[in-house]
Amino acid sequence: MEALVSPDPAFWAGKRVFLTGQTGFKGAWLWQWLLRLGAHPAGWALDPETSPNLWSETDGDEAGRGDLRDAEGLRAAMREAAPDIVLHLAAQALVLRSYRDPAGTVASNVLGTMNLLEAVRQAPSVRALLCVTTDKVYLDRGHAHPYREEDPLGGRDPYSASKACAEILAAAWRHSFLDEAGVAVATARAGNVIGGGDWSADRLVPDCLAAFGRGETVSIRHPAATRPWQHVLEPLCGYLLLAESLHRAATGEGPAVQGAWNFGPDPREARPVSWIADRIAASWGEGAQWRRRDGAGPRETGFLAVDAAKARRHLGWQPRLSLDQALDWTVAWHRRHAAGVPAVDLVREQIAVYEALPAAPFAAMPEAAE
Repeated sequence: MEALVSPDPAFWAGKRVFLTGQTGFKGAWLWQWLLRLGAHPAGWALDPETSPNLWSETDGDEAGRGDLRDAEGLRAAMREAAPDIVLHLAAQALVLRSYRDPAGTVASNVLGTMNLLEAVRQAPSVRALLCVTTDKVYLDRGHAHPYREEDPLGGRDPYSASKACAEILAAAWRHSFLDEAGVAVATARAGNVIGGGDWSADRLVPDCLAAFGRGETVSIRHPAATRPWQHVLEPLCGYLLLAESLHRAATGEGPAVQGAWNFGPDPREARPVSWIADRIAASWGEGAQWRRRDGAGPRETGFLAVDAAKARRHLGWQPRLSLDQALDWTVAWHRRHAAGVPAVDLVREQIAVYEALPAAPFAAMPEAAE
């Protein structure tokens, strides 16, 4: 097997990175990876919403707090950070919440993204901007084919629509302002990530782990919904590789890589929600089980997957963990954390193991110390 491409520490060492959403699940993992690579990250995010939360357990820095809707504050923070690279992850990212608060979702994800784009436009240090959206930006055609980057955008729910709008805004600002300013811009589409330290509400794996940890039965909305799940480190690796390529393109050291990019596992690894719940219950043991929740709930796409051939071909990115391994890593993380291992140690350990996967493509996580 060919060696897999990893983020280049020589590139990232000393790079100033402005990361929005660092207090969220994916953002906290990415912050630790940036530190490991020798980058100098600065952040802009709301306070963590859950207790516990991964940010407080891995860094806990109170700096870099702010709301995307605060355009002036965001511009001032970016000017002070003077970043080389901007990674935009901050968002209202929960579908069910978007039904309860559609206006707030649009304000964060659409107006907030516009404020971020304007802040970049007024920051002469920036050479690369990556806006992270979601696999749900695609027009739902109800078919079983993975979506490609050129497929039309859409959105049947407020969250999906808001992220499709963010994609359109990023493309418009690139063509209208940022190309001319020498800033390379791309968007990244990924979804259904799992991993240790996700305590968000209304997400399958966190809900299962929380219920099983309390000895309770978890209730599930749509057991038949099918998704290609992936460990959080998979798309984060793609984001870092793409950001490197964007910076090199903007500085004349590499080919153009602007536009939209998918990051997702092999669609053949897609499994229904019921399979995931069964697998987590079996891995957890102790009689863990689930049941179907009464009531249909909001409509959800039956099957959703993205085609990541472009990222494999042009960035050298590809998934490293099977679905079984991603689930095992996640359950092991939470069991070891419950046993007293600090979250920051678990995050750093899994990043290190992940980076070493070219030599051992399907590595097993170390067991909890006796």
